[in-house]
Amino acid sequence: MAQYANREEAGSDALVKETTMATFAADVLTESVRQPVLVDFWAPWCEPCKQLRPILEKVVKSAGGKIKLVAMNIDEHPQIAARLGVRSIPAVIAFQKSQPVDGFIGALPESQIRGFVERLIGPVGVSQDLKAEAEAALAAGDAAAAGELFAALLSENPDDLSALSGLVKSSVAAGDLATAENLLKQVPPGSERDPALAAARAALENAVQAASVGDVAELMRRISAEQNDHAARFDLAIALNARGRREDAAAALLEIIKRDRDWNEGGARKQLLQFFEAWGHMDPATIAARRKLSSLLFA
Repeated sequence: MAQYANREEAGSDALVKETTMATFAADVLTESVRQPVLVDFWAPWCEPCKQLRPILEKVVKSAGGKIKLVAMNIDEHPQIAARLGVRSIPAVIAFQKSQPVDGFIGALPESQIRGFVERLIGPVGVSQDLKAEAEAALAAGDAAAAGELFAALLSENPDDLSALSGLVKSSVAAGDLATAENLLKQVPPGSERDPALAAARAALENAVQAASVGDVAELMRRISAEQNDHAARFDLAIALNARGRREDAAAALLEIIKRDRDWNEGGARKQLLQFFEAWGHMDPATIAARRKLSSLLFA
């Protein structure tokens, strides 16, 4: 397989390039301070890697310089992949502000890769204005308007998984969990790993959990009476998240991890990771809580 450096203009401004252990810090960690950088871990013997690469290049180039792509041959440079826990390839990990923030494994189709990139930099392509409007409406809490816009996008392109995930999230935000569940049942086979759909599924699961937990005031009373009542603190995190109090929800789970990281077979950490997936890896609450989680786990 031809290396990236042979097919793309060399230099730090190239959108697509190859990296090594010696250049990884400059190509990825430093560069990701300016814009997101995708790192494609590959090997010459990997056939799915050969299928994935041209799709990655196409999507990155269509983003107009808002994101870069860097490839690393794990046969020649295995250390970084090992540190990041990469156990199979192709594996793509997104870096922003010198930190890994998202990723996927396998040769995904173009629609899913485009959706993955859009989670990092915003909409790419013809429908970007409409999609941006839909995302803004959802972020502002206007679930009805967001749902209409995502439905319009989906009617234009039934294969747009990011629009489908947006419609699921809009249904969850509107409290229509049954519709959200039915929409997820329509996911085409082989698309289950799509990051946007995973986020929508996590949002639905969190909403279902929230419906079964107790009253916030009662949960806080239980915790006040017994600081190590981790079950109450866990339910409180679910309830707070359902009310949009993401920072407080994360803080409750982090407190459990601080007191007993193995409680309920690591249940607090697993729930926190599900929150990250539902909120989006670039959400300020996710970034802040992920930093605190790393401090607790690797202190």
